[in-house]
Amino acid sequence: MVSVLQNVAIDCADAYGLARFWSEVLGHPLHPGDGPGDPETAVMLPEGQLLYFHQVPEPKTIKNRVHLCLRPETTREEEVERLLNLGAALVDDRREPGGAGWAVLADPEGNEFCVLRSASDRAAMSSCDSPAQRPAAPQ
Repeated sequence: MVSVLQNVAIDCADAYGLARFWSEVLGHPLHPGDGPGDPETAVMLPEGQLLYFHQVPEPKTIKNRVHLCLRPETTREEEVERLLNLGAALVDDRREPGGAGWAVLADPEGNEFCVLRSASDRAAMSSCDSPAQRPAAPQ
């Protein structure tokens, strides 16, 4: 027998507000019974699991021990820009000049998450990995 992941729980100061942010990020709806001021709110994911937001009195004080990693459908750069416009903040830029790496962002309550390269970003890089496509080594 095994366990099945039911939800990922995120402590926060404003459960409904933070769930709305993540609903926009992921493009999935809030639980239909949730509303403003609710101390518990969920974003419904397509496989049945939930992102579960639970209001707690204490503020976030240290780096997350568990975080979400997102692989965008658009390019990584377009997704980072979209998320910044939704209210995320850039925490650490781990993107490399050749296109590898990721961006570490924080949601409106400071919870870190990563934006990885998209499938199209990865495909573009792998085409540069073939010997005929590699730039010449610096002399």
